Amino acid sequence: MAWTRTYDEPEPQRVNRWLAQSGVCSRREAEGLIEQGLVSIDGETVTDAGRKIQPGQTLVLADAAQAKIEGGLTVILHKPVGVVSAQPDPGQVPAIRLLTRAALEGESPMIPGRDTRLAPVGRLDMDSRGLLLLSDDGVVAKAVIGPTSELDKEYVVKVAGQITEAKLAKLRHGLSLDGRQLRPAQVRVSGEQTLRFILKEGRNRQIRRMCDLVELKVVDLFRLRIGPLKLGDLRQGRWRVLTAEERAALIKAGGAGR
Repeated sequence: MAWTRTYDEPEPQRVNRWLAQSGVCSRREAEGLIEQGLVSIDGETVTDAGRKIQPGQTLVLADAAQAKIEGGLTVILHKPVGVVSAQPDPGQVPAIRLLTRAALEGESPMIPGRDTRLAPVGRLDMDSRGLLLLSDDGVVAKAVIGPTSELDKEYVVKVAGQITEAKLAKLRHGLSLDGRQLRPAQVRVSGEQTLRFILKEGRNRQIRRMCDLVELKVVDLFRLRIGPLKLGDLRQGRWRVLTAEERAALIKAGGAGR
């Protein structure tokens, strides 16, 4: 079904900007769809990339536009411990090898093979588990790990060592890695020897190294959320395809359409 929406903002707005803010696609993608004659307003095909939509007007994307937007593949994997996100050393198992038909939950337009290029979008190290995105969609990648992304990631972390208020204060704000100050983090106790981290950056093994600096040892690290996207009840070792609605939410929240 073609994407249809009535514009309800009080002021006119450029079509490409509105589509981006709505999480439908990036501005560049919107301009490409307009060039191909795949966007219409109140039944009239839009031909000008600078066209503004007026309050009360209805915009429609042709079915072919929807197909182009969703042409990339992004999958959600519940990565187990012992699997590497990408670039395995000899003897290691890369995450993409888990994307088999038997492990699929729901439907997928394809089953990735050895020649499929799906890159991790925000890696998890081999000793960590939980939500891992693999994608060939550049707009999704920009939303999640682009330099201007504001998406946060949430982790449940089991640690060994004494948890104190002083250590929590340092974890929240006050640590540096590789000579650079870390951005403020949300860190709270959420159970016995368990911390919950919310970060807006993802440096190499960041949480493990942060904990090392305050004499806490990470025993288990589990990522349950990336921005609006939650792992939910997806079982360990299983995968599913990112839905169009989830893609739109990631793009909107990560600012990739701007």
